[in-house]
Amino acid sequence: MNILVVESYPNSPLGNVGQALAEVGAKIDTIAAHGGEPLPETPDDHDALIMLGGPQSALDDDDYPFLPALCRLTRAFGDSGRAVLGICLGSQIIARAYNGENVLNRPIEFGYLPVSPLPEAADDPVLSGLTAPTPAFHWHKDTVRLPAGAIRLAESAMTPNQAWKIGAKVYAVQFHFEASRAVVADWSSKSAEYVRDLVPDWEARMPAELETNGAVADVLGLELARRWVKVVGA
Repeated sequence: MNILVVESYPNSPLGNVGQALAEVGAKIDTIAAHGGEPLPETPDDHDALIMLGGPQSALDDDDYPFLPALCRLTRAFGDSGRAVLGICLGSQIIARAYNGENVLNRPIEFGYLPVSPLPEAADDPVLSGLTAPTPAFHWHKDTVRLPAGAIRLAESAMTPNQAWKIGAKVYAVQFHFEASRAVVADWSSKSAEYVRDLVPDWEARMPAELETNGAVADVLGLELARRWVKVVGA
């Protein structure tokens, strides 16, 4: 199993998804697109594409000129029947690639907040792992209006389109199910001043959040990751 991972921003670890891929011995090729590493022209050498998060918008072509090419590559993976997983910014890139609408600069959704499954998730190979409202880590402002033909799978109080898919193998997930407690702690530490401006009490309550909601979110995240890995090989 050969997986292409495209990083749109530094410090975007695979977390729970990386653990699930390691369990099946997947080969991972990582491209730091934010650093100027070129994207492949076609999906031919890979079974799946993963796109991770970042603070930019999916429309920020001036500062991140690789975005149009990444949209084309995303569409090529999906149109060829290969699996695609977009998380946070990655989900917004999927929306752009499939002619959905990117909605920018909404109020921030941050921290461990519940995500709820929609009826369509019950029979889905991946999102059926979300069986009830469950805390997951969020850190985003932008969201999307869905492309034609997309199927909504999960929502939160602030964001109707928390998880959705196109066809059988293209999955877009707004919440950070990949972000294990170790990843959340690292992000919070490295961006402490920025987070303090957004959520002044986060530093004080983070240890308790990690111990409680973070533990539950890790179980969910690994379950969804393992289910997505199975879809890659289906």
